[in-house]
Amino acid sequence: MPKRQFKTPPLEWIRAFEAAARCQSFTAAAGELGLTQSAVSQRIGNLEKQLGTTLFFRHAQSIELTVEGEAWLPHVRAAFGNLRDSSMALFGSGRGQMTISASQSIIDLWLLPRLAMVGEVSNGQLTIQSMVLGTHEAALDEVIRIRYGSGDWPHDHKTRLFSEKIAPLASPDLARRCGHWSEWPRIACSGPRPGWTTWATRFGIPTTPLPHLHFDTFLSALGAARAGLGVVLGSLPLCDADLKAGRLVRLGADVLDHHESYWAIAGSDAIERAQWADFSAALTAKI
Repeated sequence: MPKRQFKTPPLEWIRAFEAAARCQSFTAAAGELGLTQSAVSQRIGNLEKQLGTTLFFRHAQSIELTVEGEAWLPHVRAAFGNLRDSSMALFGSGRGQMTISASQSIIDLWLLPRLAMVGEVSNGQLTIQSMVLGTHEAALDEVIRIRYGSGDWPHDHKTRLFSEKIAPLASPDLARRCGHWSEWPRIACSGPRPGWTTWATRFGIPTTPLPHLHFDTFLSALGAARAGLGVVLGSLPLCDADLKAGRLVRLGADVLDHHESYWAIAGSDAIERAQWADFSAALTAKI
């Protein structure tokens, strides 16, 4: 007897499976696909019947992928990704707009010097959004985000901007002051970057004097240091232009290598895969 030929399931059934697996809910998948919950359940049921296997365990309040479902899911996602990329390559004309969200410090100190190169990659309108203070979410949407962390976001595209290195910096006038710099006024900045307590522990300097100026953005803290108002713990890559221009000088040879840094992250809806390599190169270019 000849072997029965495998029949590929309908695309809408496979899409329902992928959405349900990603959302971990038939109801949430239905909302995303614009279907009813029963329609999603029916499509997945038909898919399981045609494949001859169970893809989900159904619990009272949740669903869970079976071993077979977990094994198939990466192949489904790769197939959808290849379909999207090939469609764009063959029939798309490139995105007409790109949106980047970052803190004002990153925009001024890192992005603006590279904006001309980034603009060439965007193939159209480029929108820069200042991140609202305290908002560190990184949704999977049509926005490219620059965030500080270790790179463990679930995004399709991720590029570290630089290796974070931190050192005490001050204005040239303050640096000519008598005594050791650890006795001079200190400037503090809130945020995820290591501060004075971490530096004191790592390099054995006194925890006092306590910072007399506190800022909620690195850009403002850097401005105070340029004005000679105290010593700031600065990110050397972000302060490269100030150091080269002589607006700031390093105090000592100690450097704190930090495992976290700034990353550009984006989902597949924010930028095409082919564009990401050029975007990453522009964003990490040495100036």
